[in-house]
Amino acid sequence: MSGLRLVLSGISHAYRDLPVLDGIDLTAEPGEVLVLVGPSGCGKSTLLSIMGGLLAPGSGTVRCEGAVADDCLNPLTYVFQDFALLPWRTVAGNVSLVLEQRLKRAERAVRIAEVLALTGLTEFARAWPRQLSGGMRQRVGIARALAVRPACLLLDEPLSALDAQTRDLLLDEFAALIARAGTTTVYVTHNLAEAARLGQQIVVLSRRPGRVRAVLRIDRPLAGRQAGDADLARVEAELWRMIRDDAAAAERETLDAAH
Repeated sequence: MSGLRLVLSGISHAYRDLPVLDGIDLTAEPGEVLVLVGPSGCGKSTLLSIMGGLLAPGSGTVRCEGAVADDCLNPLTYVFQDFALLPWRTVAGNVSLVLEQRLKRAERAVRIAEVLALTGLTEFARAWPRQLSGGMRQRVGIARALAVRPACLLLDEPLSALDAQTRDLLLDEFAALIARAGTTTVYVTHNLAEAARLGQQIVVLSRRPGRVRAVLRIDRPLAGRQAGDADLARVEAELWRMIRDDAAAAERETLDAAH
């Protein structure tokens, strides 16, 4: 497997007087999928931003270990939940956007064709975002991220904007894409079924300030996991058992703040 190793040591962060993260230690191993779960407001997205260098931690360090391949144009690459597609560009044009300052036209064409084939979008290359379903638009976002051949893929609830049926249909495809790409992946989600389906290392954060409450490992290939799998259902139930009380407390805090 390829990809970077991300090592986080003693990561803490606060927004003014509000502590969000406290003493986070974790390692995303090369080529594995690390999933971050926890109750609302526990700092999952903040931690992802720190891992990707978008936000400097209040304290602690993030260390990237390992060599980056020569064809990698952006070692740490994000996929967000809102698709972020340019409506005036076609599918191929949106993918091309991340390549235009770095590659010549012929090289871009090869990469675009490659990632569109990988994500099942070849026949939609000339389509406009408005012509695509939510699931298809998210595939374009993933294709664009993979086009730079990242060493680490950072995904912030990439399926949460989709309806439940579309999310379920896309999840198996998503797992196959991640497995084929073979890059280190950090995936933030509030959906515990997604966590069990995709995670090889699942890091459970406590409610704010987020601390590592538990780490679960699932030593099974992504390709061998299916919806309705009894083992994955047990993992999902165990995750819910661990975060249920924190989730209820976080919801009460939100309601109290609203009043």
